[in-house]
Amino acid sequence: MTLPPGFARKSSSALPLYVLEAAQLPAWRDTQTAAVNGWLDAQSFTAAPGSSLLLPGRTGLSGAVIGVGDPLDPYAYGHAPFELPAGDWHLAVEPSDEARAAMQLGWGLGSYRFERYKAAPRRPARLVLDDADAHAHAETLDILAACLRVRDLVNTPTEDMGPDELEMTVRAIASSHHARVEVVQGEELLELNFPAIHAVGRASHRDPRLIAMRWGDAGNPHIVLVGKGVCFDTGGLDLKPADGMRHMKKDMGGAAHALALAGLVMARKLPVRLTLLIPAVENAIASNAYRPGEVIATRKGIHVEIDNTDAEGRVVLGDALTYASEQAPDLILDFATLTGAARVALGPDLPALFSNDDALAADWVAAAELTRDPLWRMPLWRPYLRYLDSQIADMVNAGSRMAGAVTAALYLERFVSDDCSWAHLDVYAWNDTARSGRPAGGEASGLRSAYAMLKARYPR
Repeated sequence: MTLPPGFARKSSSALPLYVLEAAQLPAWRDTQTAAVNGWLDAQSFTAAPGSSLLLPGRTGLSGAVIGVGDPLDPYAYGHAPFELPAGDWHLAVEPSDEARAAMQLGWGLGSYRFERYKAAPRRPARLVLDDADAHAHAETLDILAACLRVRDLVNTPTEDMGPDELEMTVRAIASSHHARVEVVQGEELLELNFPAIHAVGRASHRDPRLIAMRWGDAGNPHIVLVGKGVCFDTGGLDLKPADGMRHMKKDMGGAAHALALAGLVMARKLPVRLTLLIPAVENAIASNAYRPGEVIATRKGIHVEIDNTDAEGRVVLGDALTYASEQAPDLILDFATLTGAARVALGPDLPALFSNDDALAADWVAAAELTRDPLWRMPLWRPYLRYLDSQIADMVNAGSRMAGAVTAALYLERFVSDDCSWAHLDVYAWNDTARSGRPAGGEASGLRSAYAMLKARYPR
């Protein structure tokens, strides 16, 4: 297995790295020389979370120490790869298995830089993993690979990650896991009754499509992952302002999450039958763009009046969720960069979780707490369905600005069968500014907790 950046299998020159919580510092100092303690005092080192200190030796460095807060939070270690010199480092003291897994994951997240078009100015420090470590923690490395896949997909500009390229990415992942791919594209969407996906994507020079990937044994529980694949969102005829459009390459962040989670489920061979559905479109502007005030058909048979062409994600997801429900799966999870309202309510780090199944929601919230991959459950407050009333159709795609994340989720729920267990995650998929372990750009949120929840529900 090829290791990601920031790791080495073996090294004869690796220096010791001490990982300390602030409360552990006094006991650790008791084991150090007077010279080391004098150096710590001179630097006022307290092992505060996110801190680091190089330790001098007779001929150079003798090691380093980093401070962490919660040792089970991967992001507690994210500062280390680029604060330490770009050499090799080994853990001076073996942590618990849980803390070691968190450190490896955090080290990998902190080592990431998007380098498709521009090389990083320096390489990250490398954490040494011997062959036994790599085997024992293969799951951690698979989870890391899934998180980095989300970042890479979201960071790639639409010219290189449009519907065609997103389909090719799905096909490549499917090929590596012996999965099957089916694509309904262009006018075929109308012939096979996916009219809402077609309506949103028809103005682009790149065909809209529904990408389906299928994997696993027919006798296993069936789960469906759905991801919003709006590869670029101009807002349509309800055009976004320039600052609102600037980062809309990330509007396929839901698809990136669903695809990365599907890849992780297959890599870890969870005993499930998996279907991945990605409605992949560009919300573009042309003479045939769908218009405000139109009434469009949907696979469900619900007629939707278009109040705002910039509320396109829920429109394409409606057809995909209807198709998912038709397959009577054990559960449906959808991921979407759906609303700015969720970000206003919860900020960039907390995806908004909605579900029609309290047990499913509780399992996901519990997994989020365990993995330090936070999310927050929001209500499907059905009295707010009144905000989706239309005078000429069954519903509008967007109405009042009140409770925007809730009404968007309520819209999606209309396309899920009553007997389907369903959860929807409204994700940001982006870091506006760089922080420890979180470079500016694409980000995976709720992915690790979703996998942990599925793993607990479907143990091997």
